Amino acid sequence: MTDYVIEQAPVPVLPVAGSEGVFPVRRIYCVGRNYAAHAREMGGDPTREAPFFFCKPADAVVPVRSGTLGELIYPSATQDLHHEVELVVAIGRGGADIPVEQALDHVWGYTVGLDMTRRDLQGALKSKGQPWEAAKAFDHSAPVAPLVPVERSGHPAAAPIWLKVNGEARQHGDLADMIWSVAEIVARLSAYFRLEPAT
Repeated sequence: MTDYVIEQAPVPVLPVAGSEGVFPVRRIYCVGRNYAAHAREMGGDPTREAPFFFCKPADAVVPVRSGTLGELIYPSATQDLHHEVELVVAIGRGGADIPVEQALDHVWGYTVGLDMTRRDLQGALKSKGQPWEAAKAFDHSAPVAPLVPVERSGHPAAAPIWLKVNGEARQHGDLADMIWSVAEIVARLSAYFRLEPAT
């Protein structure tokens, strides 16, 4: 048994829909501008240029339990907090340099989550050519709904994805609008990082 010199933090977990089980969160990888409409909104080109990735810490997760979001604290250092609804993919089998044709075999399940962004801080950092982790990787920046295992969800390639705030529609799109598919993203990501279960 390891003798930690300070108290070890608990492992972040996500609930599994229809189960008492939980899914441990190891890493959170995010894909930038993977929806054509959002790429245009952010001043980008919605073509199939190579996807780019950024990370959030595992403990940024705020799980949704029994339909209720945990405490979401408004972060410091921003006057412009944005939310983007995203498809969340849970990796259940590890690998590196995974071929696209085998990538979906590594997926354990899916859900939706929010990518919270200090948009004003992100803009300031980008204008200076500086990394923008501080705008994306802050505490409570990754609210996530319960995971649905693949055997129940299948691999959704086309399905509506939307966000309402207090009953008001804020975002609406379709997974078919993704520039890069889940299989392509998993394959490309595994060329940079060895993916492990609970990623």
